[in-house]
Amino acid sequence: MNALLAEYLPILIFLGIAIGLSVVIVVASYIVARQRPDSEKVSAYECGFEAFDDARSRFDVRFYLVAILFIIFDLEVAFLFPWAVSLGDIGLFGFWSMVIFLGILTVGFIYEWKKGALEWE
Repeated sequence: MNALLAEYLPILIFLGIAIGLSVVIVVASYIVARQRPDSEKVSAYECGFEAFDDARSRFDVRFYLVAILFIIFDLEVAFLFPWAVSLGDIGLFGFWSMVIFLGILTVGFIYEWKKGALEWE
């Protein structure tokens, strides 16, 4: 049982360092940075409308489009991690399969770039 628990020790050390470092960075930002919020700083900028407005109001479909494109390309990049780990085992077939996958992904990215989906106007 001790050998099994010893395998988790590096993960616990990593989590401890990550949590400690994040706490240090947050505290340092409060100490070093000026804390003077104004109306422009605290205004809504991510969704494009005020958070406590009428829930039935219409807003631009571009917010949905950007969110969907982000999710699609984020998930596609997530497929690269297991591929990179198992690259030695899957051989040339796996390598060329991923090259084709990335080629299709690049074609889709170029298509949406040319269509202007990434332009905010």
